[in-house]
Order: sequence, then structure tokens, then C-alpha cells
Amino acid sequence: MSGEADSAWYGVRCVFRHRILGVYEERVTLWTARSPDEAIGRAESEAIEYCEALDDVEYVRFVESFRIDGSPGEGAEVFSLMRESGLPPGEYVRRFLATGDERTG
Repeated sequence: MSGEADSAWYGVRCVFRHRILGVYEERVTLWTARSPDEAIGRAESEAIEYCEALDDVEYVRFVESFRIDGSPGEGAEVFSLMRESGLPPGEYVRRFLATGDERTG
């Protein structure tokens, strides 16, 4: 990419629906870009290609970006999301992160 000094790394999360499997997938991809909007645009282009390569998968048009400080490497934070909540920790995790319906891997 030309003008790399003006670029930063971004983690971009896109959400997909796998109709046959009956699951939603959240993917975080890494991009160098000059702005969050540029990173999102590149990630959304890749999201369309991702869907075309798979059977019955749709991009649900939900996207978020996160500017990474420095370059990705060992232990680098590639995505972060903060949510205000008055829930106690265990209930928060059960409600938003570990509902029991997740598939990993």
C-alpha cells in the first residue's frame, strides 16, 4: 500500500449467517488502511468474496472496526468492544458471551 506511514492496522469484525448450519459467525480480519472507513470497505469486499466461496452463507451487514496500536504481533490486541452493563460478571458472560449455543473452531 502506498503511503504506509499514513496507514494503521485495523481489526474488523463482520457477522455472517450460515443458513444450512443454522448459525451466525463473527469473523475478525486484519487490514492496513488510512481510516476506519477504508478498513471497513476492504473488509466488506472480502466478506462478499467469503460468502461467494461458501454455500448458503450471507453477510448480514453488521461491521465494526478497531484501530490497532502499532503492528500486530505476539499478544497484540486486534479487537476490542466495550459495552455498558449493570449485570454481575457471571450473568453478563451468560447473556452476551457464553450462552451455551456457541460453536468454536
